[in-house]
Amino acid sequence: MAANHVGDGLDASIVAARVAARNAGFDLDAPHERDGTPMRPNASYAFVLEGIEDAPQMRDIEEALDKLEGVTARLVYPSSTAWVTAAEDMDPARIVEVIESFGVRADMTDSTLRRRAVGRRAAEHPLPRRGTRGMTGKMRRQRRDEEANLVRERAEGFMRGEPRRVRTSQSDVLFTARDLVTPLRMWLAILITIPVCALSYIPELQFAGWQWVCLALSTPVALWCAFPFHRAMAGGVRRGLSALDGASSIAILASYVWSLCALVFTPAGEIGWSSPSGWLSVRPSEGMEIFLDVACGVTAMLLVGRANSVRVRSYLLRDMALHSPDPDREYTVFRRNRATDTVVEERLPISEINRGHDVKVTAGEVVPVDGDVVGGSCELRPPLIDAREPAQAKVGTRVYAGSVVDSGSIKVRAVRTGHSTRWAVVHGWVEEASRRENAAALLSTRTAGMLIPAAYFIAFADFCLWFLITGNPNVAFSTAVAILAVVAPVALAISPSVAIRLGIEAAARNGILLRDGESFRGLENTDTVVFNRVGTLVTPTMYVETVTAERGEDSDLVLRIAAALSTESQHPMGKALVKAARESRDMRSKDSSLPSWIELNSTEITAEGDVKGRLTLTYDEGIGTDADAGEERVEHLEATLWRPTNLSSLHGRLAIAATSGGTPVVVRWKGRDRGVITLYDPAKPDAIEAVQRLEDMGIETVMLTRDTYPVARRFADFLGVSNVLAGIPGPSKPLAVRALRNQGATVTMVGDHTVMDTLRGADVGVMYVTEESVAARLGRVEGAAHAVLLRHDVTAMPQLIELARRVSRIIDSNMFFAWSYNAVAIVLAVAGLLPPVGATLLMLGSSTVIELRSVRARRFPT
Repeated sequence: MAANHVGDGLDASIVAARVAARNAGFDLDAPHERDGTPMRPNASYAFVLEGIEDAPQMRDIEEALDKLEGVTARLVYPSSTAWVTAAEDMDPARIVEVIESFGVRADMTDSTLRRRAVGRRAAEHPLPRRGTRGMTGKMRRQRRDEEANLVRERAEGFMRGEPRRVRTSQSDVLFTARDLVTPLRMWLAILITIPVCALSYIPELQFAGWQWVCLALSTPVALWCAFPFHRAMAGGVRRGLSALDGASSIAILASYVWSLCALVFTPAGEIGWSSPSGWLSVRPSEGMEIFLDVACGVTAMLLVGRANSVRVRSYLLRDMALHSPDPDREYTVFRRNRATDTVVEERLPISEINRGHDVKVTAGEVVPVDGDVVGGSCELRPPLIDAREPAQAKVGTRVYAGSVVDSGSIKVRAVRTGHSTRWAVVHGWVEEASRRENAAALLSTRTAGMLIPAAYFIAFADFCLWFLITGNPNVAFSTAVAILAVVAPVALAISPSVAIRLGIEAAARNGILLRDGESFRGLENTDTVVFNRVGTLVTPTMYVETVTAERGEDSDLVLRIAAALSTESQHPMGKALVKAARESRDMRSKDSSLPSWIELNSTEITAEGDVKGRLTLTYDEGIGTDADAGEERVEHLEATLWRPTNLSSLHGRLAIAATSGGTPVVVRWKGRDRGVITLYDPAKPDAIEAVQRLEDMGIETVMLTRDTYPVARRFADFLGVSNVLAGIPGPSKPLAVRALRNQGATVTMVGDHTVMDTLRGADVGVMYVTEESVAARLGRVEGAAHAVLLRHDVTAMPQLIELARRVSRIIDSNMFFAWSYNAVAIVLAVAGLLPPVGATLLMLGSSTVIELRSVRARRFPT
């Protein structure tokens, strides 16, 4: 009866589960296979299109494909590619047929063909399950680790739903697994060490059989609590390296084994035996002694020291993971439906937000995309990566993913999403810098590990020497263990690495991304900072200052032709010329002597940066006369927009105009220079103070520019820049920087993405981030720039150099202290002046001193 009751309850539970699944939209009775092939809801295809005439034709094809049931299409005009998602059972020939009905040829890409072929093979011939029979234990463990990693990665997914916890053991190059240094191990070791040490040092507390009680208490401490150090030692032996905690592991095991042998094979194990008091290496007893206090004390202090050392590690990657937008978080999105041409409001997860969507972000929410505010206003919380951007966002403000709205509400039009956002790019840069530092720290760890074999040799020699001199094995063993306990390779290993990590983190939190720790040394040794004028010292906005026309020429015509040549330019100079020309046209729109329309037919940018183009000028002859208003005159000409680099390029009034104002640009057509336009680009608000700060630090400042020397020298004097390299076009700037290096200068070059080759030619390259470099995901930057500035202020440069000098000083003093400590401590241990427990305490103290000194690298200069 009981069995029937259980069966009925199970059947009822199954029925309830099926009903719940059906209510949730999962029909368990629906077929999941067709002809033995698993049914999939959707399939993706990519087609290469040939014969596309224009973008409107692409839109017509896209709308036709969207009309097919279950089909979603997106066509990209620049690459002539069609991305189509359709039901799995739909024949791709139907999609091709629709596309070819517009006279366009569609060929499925090779990657799509391979994916479909592999999918069919996988369904028809599934991989056999691999067994473990005949494998070694090591291979079985490796198989289990691989399967566990695969399950974890599948669970987290490419767009993970929860912030991934940064595994500390993977970034730890000291071989002792930090994850194994648990509070349970630490507190258990402390609680057991107290009574063991009390019984060992106070004869009045030693009862009959106390030594065996101490052995029982010490066994879990020496074997289980100290397991992280034993595992590190074994891992080092397996890799052919010396684990940094290997000497301490040997000291613990040797003390435990020595004590065990003494209790089993000598009178020390007899009931009623007592040990004299004292904890120095030279104990008064002539018989065999036990060192269980050493095994427990060394273990407890090591666990406490290693647990506390975690506090000074870098947490930037962990904080970035916690602040990253959750890809499964849904936001209110406004998008235009291509079929109905209406705006649709819906809730979408971040992973489905595309460029052009308008995303509503309210108070407390994380901005999920990079984009421009098109509605509302808000206050942003202090960011994790401080790029010195305004805290208030309003219409027209560019906001970035990862920012948190503190109050208010905004609507953001997405420009970059997912892995192309600035947040993702910065996260990738920080991860790469962390990887490089791990490799560098591993090298320093191996160097410090060379101290371990030396400690083994010294300890063995010390044991033999003391035993020959005194004939007391206790004294010989105690001094040898003290040597193993006092040696501090960890202090040597972390002397550079901790300061470098904290320095890189401090810079990153203040909007400066460093490529690796070597950049600190380059910046410390810098004695010359070269600024490319554009992109560093001046604001990105320019204004037309003066227009000087040659005799017989119209200054408005000069301006309009210059603007026509700059129509397609995104440079601040081109934008300023176009803006000024529009204002001039509005003022003289009815003047028949000026063309009513100028069209740029073709353009070419030379290696020197000059702009050449063919223009068509249309004149309305009837304007302002009695003639018919419909008469037009068309004129074709080739014009050039070029920048002078020296005074010999111009003559007369044009030469005077090019040297007496701001940045000059010359307009030329029909073989003659017709006019000079000077432009004004204001200096950044903090440029004068930043340059003065660099000069006060003993660093020579240089401004690199294409402008003529008088113009450049006047601007440099205004800022306080010491030297000027003027009249140097873009292709020659790397040679100018190399010339400075050939003269013995250690050069840090500061510029934006337009002078990448020049950055490569310097000892240290520092690049200001622009929208173009973020869009490129900083891919080409790593080979050119040692540091990337997310900020746009000039003060970042003296702050960065001050930080580099501080970090380098900390590293040098740490290294001196670590080597001095090891030399003095080993001498004291050899002399028998350090007990093993005291030696361990001294060793941990040395590491603590190094860590506390390194914490100063976190302070970013103000």
